[in-house]
This record gives sequence, C-alpha cells and structure tokens, in this order.
Amino acid sequence: MRTLCASTLIGEFFVIGFAGLVAMKLDDASMGVVWTVCGIGMALSVLLCGMITRPGGIQLGWALQVALVLSGFVVPMMFVLGLAFGGLWWASIHYGRKIDEAKARWAAQQEAEEATA
Repeated sequence: MRTLCASTLIGEFFVIGFAGLVAMKLDDASMGVVWTVCGIGMALSVLLCGMITRPGGIQLGWALQVALVLSGFVVPMMFVLGLAFGGLWWASIHYGRKIDEAKARWAAQQEAEEATA
C-alpha cells in the first residue's frame, strides 16, 4: 500500500506546483499567498509519503484530497484533477491493502513450506 500511496502523493506534489503557476497569473491572488498555500500542500504531500503507515496518515491523505478538490474554486481545472487524484488515492489504499494481504499470505506459505522441508 505504501508504494502506491506514495506514488499518488508524489504526482500530487507536481500537480500542486503546476496549479500554483496557474494561480500566480490570477489577478485576485497575491503571489505570496499562492506560494504559501501551494508550498504547504507540496510539503504535506511529500511528508505524507513517510507517514502513510502511521496512525492518521491515510486520514491526512484524505484531507489533502479534499483540499485539492476545493482548490478548484481558485483554479477550476483542479476540480477535475482533485477528483482524479481522489480516485487514485482510493485505489491506492484499496488495492494496496489487497496486495499487502497477498504478500503476507505468500510469505506465510513460504515459511510453512520451509518449516516442513
């Protein structure tokens, strides 16, 4: 699960940065505010890569997904990208858990085979 979630978060890092470049061109947003918000989002996405398996890591990831969707009120394309990354986040968690369970079953099977040999 960790690898899939981290891949999604690194993709979000770049999307947030590119959204900051788009938002910087808007007349009603100052460059300082745009890069402060984008910097926090980018830093959070990188920090979450290491926190995924810790308590609250997945919930913080969901909070980041909600923030991405809400950023669509500033950069409208972020509604689409936020929903897409929300779907990727869900898939990373859902299928990542299935992969982790399959790996654990395989490891237990290998251990049992070695014990009987």
